[in-house]
Amino acid sequence: MIDTIQIPVKLARFELPEAVQARLQYLLDKQDQGHTLTSEERKEAEGLVELAEFLSLLKLRSQITSHAATPPTIN
Repeated sequence: MIDTIQIPVKLARFELPEAVQARLQYLLDKQDQGHTLTSEERKEAEGLVELAEFLSLLKLRSQITSHAATPPTIN
């Protein structure tokens, strides 16, 4: 039997705060412009990317679960 983990709706809708998203974008832009990130900046950027990917997966999983749980409508 496959167990389904319920994802709280509030968590599935969570997004990176605007300031955190801006910081990540700054770090990525800096790197794209050919500047070398410091070790601390690289770790920070990697952590923020991992967090953003995790939140995206949570949202996707929540959408799939919600879609599967919704009974089809009959016209």
